[in-house]
Amino acid sequence: QVQLVESGGGLVQAGGSLRLSCAASGRTFSTYVMGWFRQAPGKEREFVAAIRWRSGSTYYADSVKGRFLISRDNAKNTIYLQMNSLKPEDTAVYYCAADYEWRAGPHLTQGNNYEYWGQGTQVTVSS
Repeated sequence: QVQLVESGGGLVQAGGSLRLSCAASGRTFSTYVMGWFRQAPGKEREFVAAIRWRSGSTYYADSVKGRFLISRDNAKNTIYLQMNSLKPEDTAVYYCAADYEWRAGPHLTQGNNYEYWGQGTQVTVSS
């Protein structure tokens, strides 16, 4: 069974940085696509970033492009989301998601295509 465990959230001032981690277990993830999504209070879940594990190709929402960086560590089965120049509007619960590339890959910005999710980690950016 796939398990995803996020960590690294917290409270930070605007302009600051945080790095989120998502430790994955239960499978060999070389054929997976991994994504980060977020949900702010009263808002719908939205795509943040994704990475194809095998190729390392990365994708970003326009709202975070140039500020956030998604990466993976093959040896640790872990993906990261480095978040720089944080803004109050980045405040949300951040979720890690995973699924087979053949299933989620064609539409990797859509959360409904991912089967596996972590529990989420809160990120709060104060102004």
